[in-house]
Amino acid sequence: MGTLLRAQQKPEYTQYILNNYILNPALTGIENYTDVKVSHRHQWVGVQDAPITTYLTIHGPIGKKDDRENITSFHKPGFNPRGKDYWDDYSSARPHHGIGLQVLDDRTGPLSRFSAYLTYAYHLGITTSTSLALGFGAGISQLGLDRSKLFFDVPVDPAVYSSGQLNKIKPDFNAGVWLYSADYFIGFSAQQIIPEKIAFTDKVAPNPGKLVPHLFGEVGYRILLDEDYNLIPSVMVKYVDPLPVQIDFNAKLQYQDLLWIGASMRTYDGFAAMAGLNVSNTFNIGYSYDLTTSRLNTVSKGTHEIVLGFLIGNKYGDWCPKNVW
Repeated sequence: MGTLLRAQQKPEYTQYILNNYILNPALTGIENYTDVKVSHRHQWVGVQDAPITTYLTIHGPIGKKDDRENITSFHKPGFNPRGKDYWDDYSSARPHHGIGLQVLDDRTGPLSRFSAYLTYAYHLGITTSTSLALGFGAGISQLGLDRSKLFFDVPVDPAVYSSGQLNKIKPDFNAGVWLYSADYFIGFSAQQIIPEKIAFTDKVAPNPGKLVPHLFGEVGYRILLDEDYNLIPSVMVKYVDPLPVQIDFNAKLQYQDLLWIGASMRTYDGFAAMAGLNVSNTFNIGYSYDLTTSRLNTVSKGTHEIVLGFLIGNKYGDWCPKNVW
């Protein structure tokens, strides 16, 4: 007798607010520089065969021009380069393209998934301070099953009859839209757009697995508390049929463009704390710790996630992103 299990098929992230590009290809080329991010996430530490996710993302603009002065390349005592004057001078994006690459490795016990996507986006200012971006990603996903990590009550399970590493390669597509300004952002995206049947056997399976679309909606608002502090509350809604809708509530408090702390609450899951640092105008780092409130909290020691960022070709000397905060 078999049991059909349904679960989220794409990995979760805590610090997606630092890299919304990993969820939405419309952010491809949104900044003035080439943005590089490397992340490693160890979920549910202490649980055997728990998910481990690593990714690399690279994206940058093509033909993007900006007339603003280089006002964020230095720090004067008592002066915040991200203060009121900076945002008063904010202007929408000139029409330009963006290209990018996403590489992802996700492992959970005997299951593995390696994915690579090329992404493209077009950005256009629709008012003096509001921009709209449309993006698309195309690539492949290699789904693997390591039979040596499986244990059966019978010598051979017909679903994985052969031995060794079993792999299936599938095409994969994602798309998104991103509306952004100096004060807010609104985004919608879809990953794994085309449903695909998946089975690790050439035999006819009565209930083959299926890759299903993952839908995301995000909204955030920037509040200038004073000349030194910005508060960015945001919400992300995720839907994967037939699972319940999942909602993330986030808050990020940023001191000038140097330090930030944040907190997150995820429905049906738990809470997270985050912190980060921008080093000069070339490097940034973020760390988060998740504490689950599900029944896993009796065995899990939490989830750790680290994100390293590099700003390449940063001709305006930005210490932190202009458009995704």
